[in-house]
Amino acid sequence: TGMAKAEQMLGARLEPGGLYDPVNMPLLHHVNQALRAHVLFKRDVEYMVKEGQVVIVDEFTGRLMPGRRWSDGLHQAVEAKERVKIERENQTLATVTFQNYFRKYDKLSGMTGTADTEAPEFNKIYKLDVMVAPTNRVLVRLEEPDSIYRTEREKYDAIVEDIIDKQALGRPVLVGTVSIEKSERVAGLLKRRGVKHVVLNAKFHAHEAEIVAQAGRLATVTIATNMAGRGTDILLGGNAEYMSRQQALGEEVAERLAKEEAKFVDDDDHVYFYHLDHFYRVGRPDWERISAQFADQTATEHEKVVAAGGLHIIGTERHESRRIDNQLRGRAGRQGDPGSSRFYLSLEDDLMRIFGSDRLSGLMERLGMEEGVPIEAGMVTKAIERAQKQVEAQHFSVRKHLLEYDDVMNKQRENVYTLRRELLDGEVHVSDDEVVDSRTYLMTLAEDLVDQRVELHCGQDVDPEDWDIGALGVSVGEAAGLPPETIEGLDLANKNPDEMHDLLWNTVKARYEEKEQAVETEVLRRVERDVMLQIVDSQWKDHLYSLDHLKEGIGLRGYAQKDPLVEYKRESFSLFQAMKDRIDTEMVRYLWRLRPVVRDDGTAASAPVRRQRAPMTLNDPSTGASAFAGGGRRAAPRPARSGGDDAAVRTVRRDTPKVGRNEPCPCGSGKKYKKCHGA
Repeated sequence: TGMAKAEQMLGARLEPGGLYDPVNMPLLHHVNQALRAHVLFKRDVEYMVKEGQVVIVDEFTGRLMPGRRWSDGLHQAVEAKERVKIERENQTLATVTFQNYFRKYDKLSGMTGTADTEAPEFNKIYKLDVMVAPTNRVLVRLEEPDSIYRTEREKYDAIVEDIIDKQALGRPVLVGTVSIEKSERVAGLLKRRGVKHVVLNAKFHAHEAEIVAQAGRLATVTIATNMAGRGTDILLGGNAEYMSRQQALGEEVAERLAKEEAKFVDDDDHVYFYHLDHFYRVGRPDWERISAQFADQTATEHEKVVAAGGLHIIGTERHESRRIDNQLRGRAGRQGDPGSSRFYLSLEDDLMRIFGSDRLSGLMERLGMEEGVPIEAGMVTKAIERAQKQVEAQHFSVRKHLLEYDDVMNKQRENVYTLRRELLDGEVHVSDDEVVDSRTYLMTLAEDLVDQRVELHCGQDVDPEDWDIGALGVSVGEAAGLPPETIEGLDLANKNPDEMHDLLWNTVKARYEEKEQAVETEVLRRVERDVMLQIVDSQWKDHLYSLDHLKEGIGLRGYAQKDPLVEYKRESFSLFQAMKDRIDTEMVRYLWRLRPVVRDDGTAASAPVRRQRAPMTLNDPSTGASAFAGGGRRAAPRPARSGGDDAAVRTVRRDTPKVGRNEPCPCGSGKKYKKCHGA
């Protein structure tokens, strides 16, 4: 079996217990990704190797996507397969589905020529209706029935014959393929027959503007990978504007100006083209002469192409979505021009092989298929459309399923991004009706942390005989970066939990107030903001990684008769709560370890008589040592206030019993005292 073979190949790297033993899960993951890379991902279909790098090809447009990498080790597996340098894996910093991204807008609308087949999805996901607008001019495109062959070889032979026939009539031909591999196969067959043609795919992406501009010229044959994403009109007779630029400026410059949104201005003497840092000038007389020449040439060619029957579209196979087929067809017959389209299929095509039913194969056998002879029957075409609808429904189900999972993450995402935005603005919501500045928010986090530690070690649910006062002091000291001698100097024994809390919190607060006295307020607020943002970003990144792993295995809960989505919601919420706790704790840990340092640069004596503020360094959380090397001394503690008799300490006697921090607030709000008037 495959498992036995994998275990044999791994040999000594495999821990005892077999490939599926939990201890071997990392190896199993690598094996699975290697299998995907070798079996499911094909060169020149899903990716290309360019200049020693694996570059992903967009399955919808056929364009390269430099800089994009597959995650979870898949890209590394493909790099190993192609024997190129293996780059380190990217880690997701932020993620959002298209659906949730679009739903962030209060108003949503769009316009496209192929939305009608996707109307149910627009309605269910976005609550949008699809309206079909009538064409500006009457559509005269001839949509010929599909030609279906037994094998791919017969199909491609028929495609080549059709191309040669149409080219002989002077008609331009556009051949749409689903991958680079298929486009090069058609190109190879045409080359053998001596048919002049151009190829537009990811390998020749740099010449896209020129190829599309010339695709409507007399007897031109263009082979394109997935025209779906190339929203460019193919003008019958050619594009006079592009041809004029090519003549006046040169091919390379014209290509750049066509790809980028170039601006066009003119004056009495010159015509100017500019984009970003590129600037080009052509004399007005030369430009007018060249433009008139190509306008006449393309107008004459346009008439000849229209007379010959217009642009002919050939689809080498049906896509999984009718929408993409319609986009290919829609390249012909635009603005009332004549044109035609035909799809060539075979029983070996992916769509027919995977989704075409046995009933369809039986039907075609009864109709009597012979080698090289196609079947063109409305019944068969309808059966193929049913297969496409089945695929579309399956893909919609997958997208809807993914959206349900992302909706869970979306609520968490909005919560984290709201906190991040508030930290940037310096105003944080601690409740629905209470907004505080970042300093107050930080103090609230620190006090809550002290409260949690007291509750854990000496709380109401802990028997007084089991109170661990030593562990409480160590715990708070580690969280707030307090020196051991400070904790040891606190008399926590023989005190109730509220008194312990007050003593510890006053010590922690005083520690931070020392920093505030030694550092410019503006500098400290900026450092607080930067540190808090870094912690939020770091913890969110790790949380996304955890959710990815949770999502991978959550489907197995179905075997236990549990709903995977419900389980995902429950466990992801637990992970989210743990992340929020880590964010709060880390903010206090790092910011309480900020250590002001006064530099000994010899300038203090001659400086103006003014209070000196010190720069800051960040202590390493694990050691308490300064993160920066160099001299310096610790800032002096804040001096005690002096005054007359009025400043003497007086004992304050309560008229009412003290309210515990965790008891209901006497004001009747229903909140705990610490969250209400005790805040």
